[in-house]
Amino acid sequence: MICEYDALPGIGHACGHNVIAAAGLGAGLAAASMAAELGGRVRILGTPAEEGGGGKVFMLREGAFEGLDAAMMIHPADHNLPTLTTLAVHCLKVHYTGVASHAAAAPHLGRNALDAAVLGYMNVAALRQHIRSDERVHGVFLNAGEAPNIVPMAASAHWFVRAATTQQLEELKARVVDCLAAGALAAGCVMDIEWLDPAYSEMSDNDRLLSRYQENAELLGRPFADPEVVGYVMGSTDMGNVSQVLPTIHPLIAVAPEGVSIHTPEFAAFACSDAGDGAVIDGATALAATVIDCWLDPL
Repeated sequence: MICEYDALPGIGHACGHNVIAAAGLGAGLAAASMAAELGGRVRILGTPAEEGGGGKVFMLREGAFEGLDAAMMIHPADHNLPTLTTLAVHCLKVHYTGVASHAAAAPHLGRNALDAAVLGYMNVAALRQHIRSDERVHGVFLNAGEAPNIVPMAASAHWFVRAATTQQLEELKARVVDCLAAGALAAGCVMDIEWLDPAYSEMSDNDRLLSRYQENAELLGRPFADPEVVGYVMGSTDMGNVSQVLPTIHPLIAVAPEGVSIHTPEFAAFACSDAGDGAVIDGATALAATVIDCWLDPL
């Protein structure tokens, strides 16, 4: 049973990880009370750093998921959905090094690292016209010089590259690097790419496990929306890496009205409201019932 718990800087539990942790813990304890009778076993895992840092990926590498038959969690949203679209993602920092010089007295002696970063950004902006509809590339500048009369010697940017599958991601990463490198070439600067470990994989939900969860949640009075109609995309999650190695589910549970997006102050308020408490109880109950279903009728 997965218990995410990290909050977001500045806006608290705007991704509802407080609900995830409480529901996962409740489900684990409820199922554990039946484990001996049904011949099962429950492992409750607190998983840090989902919002950046890939805690589950490192836990996978260290064996935290070994010996398990399935991994489950719920995630707060503005709909009840059995599944959602997530994208594989790899983050990078690009560092440009140029040559400092006086911008008025000797501009010809300088090599502008900010120009390299800006040109790289513009190249990626042009690339976006020619990538698939399920691919995303977005970035921000981290530093770009200190004074206008000094040709910037250093500049850097932070980029996210996302795609529907890990294979697509690798192909897109190569194109993004070419765009960034072209900026360095045009400005006469040196580029250094720093890929940030770990990459997140796309989600691969287990259909049988999902159907059991949905049946249990519907018995609690939670109607489910059609994922194809809602078209819900939730960025990326390190739960995707878990789903590549064992049966996994990551259904959404409604805590906010339709249209209230995660990662906003409004969503944080709902996650910490009575609606959030209700999602904890329903989520824990549905997850625990799903575990028991699996013990009675293994996948």
